[in-house]
Amino acid sequence: MTAPSDPATGNAARGLDLPLPQMVSMTTRDGTRLDADVYRPQGDGPWPVLLQRQAYGRKIACTICYAHPAWYAAQGYLVIVQDVRGRGTSEGHFSPGENEAEDGAEAVEWAARLPGSDGRVAMYGFSYQAYNQLLAATADCPSLAALMPAMGPWDPATGWVYEGGALRLKQMVGWGVQITAEAARRAGDALTYARLKTVGASPPVHGVKPARPDMLMDLGDLGHFPAWVQRGPEHPFWQTISPAASAERLRARQLPVFFIGGWFDTFLSASIEAYQALARPGDPSVRLWIGPWAHFPWQRRLAGVDFGPDAALDMDLAQIAFLDAVLKGRGTLPANETVRLFDMGANRWRDFDQFPTQGIATYPAGGGRAATRIGDGRIAASPASGTEFLLHDPWRSAPATGLCYGPVPGPADRRVTDERSDVMTFTAAPQAAPVTLSGAVSLDLDICADMPSFDVSATLSVVKADGRVLPLCGGYRHLRQPPDAPVAIFMDATCVTLLPGEAIRLSIAASDFPAHPVNPGTGADPSDASAAEALITTLRLTLGPASVLHLPVESGELALS
Repeated sequence: MTAPSDPATGNAARGLDLPLPQMVSMTTRDGTRLDADVYRPQGDGPWPVLLQRQAYGRKIACTICYAHPAWYAAQGYLVIVQDVRGRGTSEGHFSPGENEAEDGAEAVEWAARLPGSDGRVAMYGFSYQAYNQLLAATADCPSLAALMPAMGPWDPATGWVYEGGALRLKQMVGWGVQITAEAARRAGDALTYARLKTVGASPPVHGVKPARPDMLMDLGDLGHFPAWVQRGPEHPFWQTISPAASAERLRARQLPVFFIGGWFDTFLSASIEAYQALARPGDPSVRLWIGPWAHFPWQRRLAGVDFGPDAALDMDLAQIAFLDAVLKGRGTLPANETVRLFDMGANRWRDFDQFPTQGIATYPAGGGRAATRIGDGRIAASPASGTEFLLHDPWRSAPATGLCYGPVPGPADRRVTDERSDVMTFTAAPQAAPVTLSGAVSLDLDICADMPSFDVSATLSVVKADGRVLPLCGGYRHLRQPPDAPVAIFMDATCVTLLPGEAIRLSIAASDFPAHPVNPGTGADPSDASAAEALITTLRLTLGPASVLHLPVESGELALS
């Protein structure tokens, strides 16, 4: 992909000379006014349109990750940032996902007809602004020419609201607070806004019912949270707001799509699944790049780890290069850059023509004390018989550490967590030579409990030569009743080269609070259970051929016992 000139020295500096944006409005099919800011390049045009539909106020314009819209306009695009229904200064009520397909499609066609437009519209944006791009593309908008969704939802029932059947507690409560606070501000309710803002940085998940905090459950007239938390993962509502439910229609459109993800992002699995659903063999215009980033920022340092200068890739330039290639015929989209994955061991980008899918089977092994003695649990090349026990005490449930939902997101050192007696650890032998893992990780466990229900949290980490334990990826599974087969846990994906002296570790626990609610053990729904209901639960893991860790070994030989 040929990148444009550096904006610090090239013509992008003209963005500072652009006039202030023009505020324009459109009216939807039901008479709702939606407001937008229009940033025009210098000259007479016409230009391709770059549309972002904002849920957090159009002035924000995703600048938490992207350059200001004026910069994008200076690259020769008519940039429009629109407040979605019920946000910013737009009219209506904000119901996440429910109006984005129709409103988004109407906005695309409206933008295509604006003065200066050449009739082709690309959409861009991060998080919710990625999600509403995909929804707009499911509706009737023939002027839509490209998408650039970064770190957004794909299927709410499996990778946003829920994961492995468990509510994503910290994310849903935290986002519920943010969305409801903005609705209170719009309604002129300063007291409610202030109350919610005080807990914005620390979601209120320590009440009687952790997944149903009173301050949100009492505000259903302002926010979506009460309705959402009462719908389980199988509820048909989620399919009505799911881009994944319209994957066939999206594939048929054959749009150029540039997905951007992060190894420690909330929506990592969503980014990969969406890319795999829309990828076309031999067509490099559907792309996926994944950096060593949390939801934000997209920089070289995260959780005390410096991934080097290559990690601070200029994604503004990358997006412009993509748009220039697909909308202006400038530059190329090299096939070998279709999938770019940042290697978190070698600290460099690695290029593929498709998402890697290779893998090998490895097996947890141990002497019966994997939960109480570091080093007792191993990762073996072949099945080894044995039994491991884990005692889960809800009074001191195992916490989330690193990854998406720890107090410090990213590769935060989890040594202290692994040393707890309610966390099983299985560690491979140290590497004598480098080995590279690239792709999806999954786990099958022959596991049961002495209570009707239980949860399983699994984390894959690299044990560094200096003793730090840095998480790479993880997965979670909620079991409402005793399993009648090995429990399958999808653990996301990773790309890492293990260096000599480093080793892979699998950690297993029965909780990762507050990432997900603590399973009470009674068979009751954890999202509707009180903290006092939770019971002490013993998990029994049977080692052998049914307990398998699938690792995406791409090159080299993994050191196993």
